[in-house]
Amino acid sequence: MKLENDIYLRASRGEAIERYPVWLMRQAGRILPEYRAVRDSVSGFKELAETPALAAEVTVQPIDLLDVDAAIIFSDILVVPDAMGLTYQMIEKKGPWFEHTIRTDSDLSKLDIKIDVEDRLAYVLEAIAITKKALNGRVPLIGFAGAPWTILCYMVEGSGSKTFSQTRKLLYTNPILAHELLQAITDVTIEYLKAQKKFGADALQLFDSWAGILGHEQYQEFGMKYIKQIVAAFQGPFTVFSKGAYSSLENLMNLSCTTIGLDWNMDMDNARVLCGENKTLQGNLDPCVLYGSHQRIESETLNMLKAFKSHRHIVNLGHGVYPDIHPENVKTFIKTVKNNEI
Repeated sequence: MKLENDIYLRASRGEAIERYPVWLMRQAGRILPEYRAVRDSVSGFKELAETPALAAEVTVQPIDLLDVDAAIIFSDILVVPDAMGLTYQMIEKKGPWFEHTIRTDSDLSKLDIKIDVEDRLAYVLEAIAITKKALNGRVPLIGFAGAPWTILCYMVEGSGSKTFSQTRKLLYTNPILAHELLQAITDVTIEYLKAQKKFGADALQLFDSWAGILGHEQYQEFGMKYIKQIVAAFQGPFTVFSKGAYSSLENLMNLSCTTIGLDWNMDMDNARVLCGENKTLQGNLDPCVLYGSHQRIESETLNMLKAFKSHRHIVNLGHGVYPDIHPENVKTFIKTVKNNEI
C-alpha cells in the first residue's frame, strides 16, 4: 500500500524532503485523555499492551489527535524477557518488577532461550496488523525493541534502579554469564523484529535506555557488540537510540543502521560532524521545553530547526514526552515543525 505521508521514511533513507518529519517517543500515552480513557477500561498497562485491538487503538490516537508523521506500536521493551519466561508486572507509579532475576548460571538455565517468537509474542504482531489496517496508509508504522544491554539490566536487577549495581557487579564477577544472556536476548530480538516487519512495521527502532550507565570500553563489550548484530540483520529505516552513550557517539555513527537518535544532552553539531551525510539524526529537543509557554515552545523549536546542518534529520524529543505535559503544548511543537519548509 502506497503511503500518503512517507516523509519519515524518506528522511530515514536520506532522500529529498520538503520539511522535517516529526513524531514523539511515548506519543501514545498519558498525555492524551483519550489514551487514559482506554487505559481505565482495563486492569493496567500490561493488559492494555497485551490486548491487540486496544493497543492498536492507542497507537493510532496520536495520528488523529496530534498529527505526527509516524505511528509507533504501543507495546513495551520488556515483552522479550516475558516471552523468554521471565515474567514481569507493571506496578503503578513504580514501573516494572520481576519476581525472579537472572544472576547465576542456574537462573539462566531456567530461561527459554529458543522460542517461537510468532507464538509467544502473537499479541504484539496482531496489534501491528490491526494498526496497519486502521492507519490505511496514512503514515508509516514503527516497530521497536529494547537493546540487549537494557533488557539485561531489568532481567538482572528485577526493576528499575538508580545505579543498576547488581547488573554492573555481574560484569565483573561473571562476565561469561552476562555475555551468554546478552546473546540469548540478541537472538530473540532479531527474530522478534523480523516478525514485526513481516506483520507490517515499516521501520524499526532499538531503545538502549541504560546505555549511559556504562563506561566507554564496557559499552563496546556489553552493549555495542550486540547492537551491531541486530542492525546487521536488517535493511531499510532503522534507528538506534542509546541514551547517555556520549563517549560512544562515534561508534554509533559507524553502525549499519540508517538513523541515530540523540538525547537532549548530545551535541547535534558534533554528531553531524561524526556522521556527515551518511546518517539521519533524530531528536533532540529537551522534553521539558514543552512545559513552557506556546511562544517559548515555538521559539525553542525554531532555534533547533535552524541549527540543523543537514536535511537528514527527523525531529523528536531527546527522550519520551513526559505524562503531565499538556497536549496543546505538544501540538504547538508539532505544528511549528510542520509549518516550516526547508
